[in-house]
Amino acid sequence: MDKRIYRIVFHNQGSVYELYARKVAQSGMYAFLEVEDIIFGERSAVLVDPTEERLKAEFAGVKRTYVPLQSVVRIDEVEKVGTNRILAEGGSSGGGKVTAFPMPAPPRSSD
Repeated sequence: MDKRIYRIVFHNQGSVYELYARKVAQSGMYAFLEVEDIIFGERSAVLVDPTEERLKAEFAGVKRTYVPLQSVVRIDEVEKVGTNRILAEGGSSGGGKVTAFPMPAPPRSSD
């Protein structure tokens, strides 16, 4: 049995999703990534992560999901399952590590 675990990071509706799954493949549908067997952590009565619960509800009953290739940020093969999460577009809690290059101000028109 294949024990590979993948972390898939992709953009979705203004947020960055980080999911862990057992199967990732190029889809038969052109320009889509197929993600199957999404892994969710064991639910503890003491500690409940609202972000993971939101993702669990969003993907409840989903056998496989298709992510547009242009939305994928990266795919990593990892040794351990982490927590599925939704991040702000700029990274964790709004302060991302990547900043857009500043653009020069447009020239003023002389009327």
